Amino acid sequence: MRAELVAVGTEILLGQIVDTHSAYLSRELSKLGIGVYYHTSVGDNWSRLKELVEQATSRSDLVILSGGLGPTEDDLTKEVVAEVLGLELIEHTLSKEFIEASFTERGMSVPPSNYKQALVFPNGRVLANPNGTAPGVAVTQSDTTFILLPGPPTELYPMFMNEARPFLEEISSGETVTSHVLRFYGIGESHLVAQMEDLIRDQTNPTIAPLAKEGEVTLRLTAKAATEEEARKLISPVKKKVLTIAGRFLYGEDEDTLEISLVKRLTKVGKTVAFAESCTGGLLAEMVTSVSGASTVLEGGVVSYSATAKQELAGVPGELLDEHGTVSMETALAMADGIRKRLDTDYALSTTGVAGPDPVEGKPVGLVYIGLAERGYPPRAYRLDLGGSREKIQIRAAKHALFTLLERSKKGEATQ
Repeated sequence: MRAELVAVGTEILLGQIVDTHSAYLSRELSKLGIGVYYHTSVGDNWSRLKELVEQATSRSDLVILSGGLGPTEDDLTKEVVAEVLGLELIEHTLSKEFIEASFTERGMSVPPSNYKQALVFPNGRVLANPNGTAPGVAVTQSDTTFILLPGPPTELYPMFMNEARPFLEEISSGETVTSHVLRFYGIGESHLVAQMEDLIRDQTNPTIAPLAKEGEVTLRLTAKAATEEEARKLISPVKKKVLTIAGRFLYGEDEDTLEISLVKRLTKVGKTVAFAESCTGGLLAEMVTSVSGASTVLEGGVVSYSATAKQELAGVPGELLDEHGTVSMETALAMADGIRKRLDTDYALSTTGVAGPDPVEGKPVGLVYIGLAERGYPPRAYRLDLGGSREKIQIRAAKHALFTLLERSKKGEATQ
């Protein structure tokens, strides 16, 4: 089944809101084995919406439109689809009664324009909306199925799960699509793909799709089968081949980001960490504290941006800063060692470098030092030469620091 998603609303085109519905619906349709071929946004304009619906009818088996089901004059979705399909909308008694009850409960009369929300397709399916006054509708005409959903997220998401999804399960092939994501750090997308050239070239079912992010790469393994269990069985041998080739770069799977993986790891081994950040400006702490359960592993941290702050907050000796500068391996070592001792943690990470746009102390933009201190061991530091914008340098430095600690904690666990 070839599906198409249409987000209706001028506010999307103006950039006032972001179309998150299409991403959500694509994920849900994938689980049903329904492939999405097009995402489109269109404004509240009759002629342009009509043109798009006509085009969708000619190229897609399933068209889901979100938005434009409200009571105002610019809510046109149902009316336009009805015109394209040559159908006359009819009043749905239960929806009309629901609208009237909703206003009566608030001690209000029903504005006449609200009754248009009770209009539905003849021989179609009404999708109940207990969270709003606009029901969803579905209709199949000339081998194309249209599903119209309301725009508000609090209405669309439950309506899809409770009404539209069961309807699609009835009319779809019954095939399911299952994906498994592998997350890698320390290898670029091109190098990873090159090492897996044969696997990717010969892929059929499952398929292998690489995706590059800032400083990391993911591989999505996707299989189609009658059941999720059968799809996972198809994925398993391919996953083993992938890990044989690049397993040393794997840090997590599915939803496990670097920060989630680190919090899980430190929680598992019962270790704590502290941060002393300069060039990352608190990004390490922000990433880790976004993870539920971070309070069990993160003791605290400081943003020691200036030389004075490095001395007073992270315990870096003034003479060391005078000799080596704020951006140096020696400073990174002292920052990590100092904050670990001050907060009495098992580990500590530090970052100091030049995020740009201008050099600092004669040091080039992109030069970053990561410090790692560990209870019972001498601190160590790592030099990075990063490219890109200021923001990219900060993100890559933070991710590298988290990955460094993640790998070290695995080695520490193995030696215990």
